[in-house]
Amino acid sequence: MYPCVNPGGSRVVVGVSGSAGSLPVVRRALELARSNEVPLLAVLAWVPPGGDLAERRCPSTVLRRVWADAARKRLLDAFGAACGGVPSDLDIRLVVIRGEPGVVLVDVASSATDILVIGAGQRGTLSRIWHGRVSRYCVAHARCPVLAVPHPASARQLGLGAGTWTWRHREVTVDETLSDWHSAA
Repeated sequence: MYPCVNPGGSRVVVGVSGSAGSLPVVRRALELARSNEVPLLAVLAWVPPGGDLAERRCPSTVLRRVWADAARKRLLDAFGAACGGVPSDLDIRLVVIRGEPGVVLVDVASSATDILVIGAGQRGTLSRIWHGRVSRYCVAHARCPVLAVPHPASARQLGLGAGTWTWRHREVTVDETLSDWHSAA
């Protein structure tokens, strides 16, 4: 049903969303494909804005083409941001498929010899409710090994945000900072 890079053989299938959190996922999938010397199939699944039901109410072939082109651009941009473009040293196929991401990724990674690489979703209870659906679906339904790459920690989670620094260090005065600096020199 969906494209296959290496029929009957193993491959790395990576789910790409185009978000900043998917960049480490792309990098990890590239590492796996290189180290195992297998093809890489990068998949970006998309659903029309408002969902399929809204699109069925007012179908437009022009809008469908615009949305598919935007998805292709997002996929290329993700490779550009992750590694400067699509590497030429690997057998890579970029595929854009209309459908729910979890279902599409599980259907594409249909062989037991495939490796499905996905993002693990964001940390935090509320984030997991809204952003963890795809990873949970893939882990529960995949017929191949699934590698869930954790979402990179944000600056605020690491305690590096602007508000965090001023809150923790608000009792330090400029004079104390200068005297510490002079004593260290």
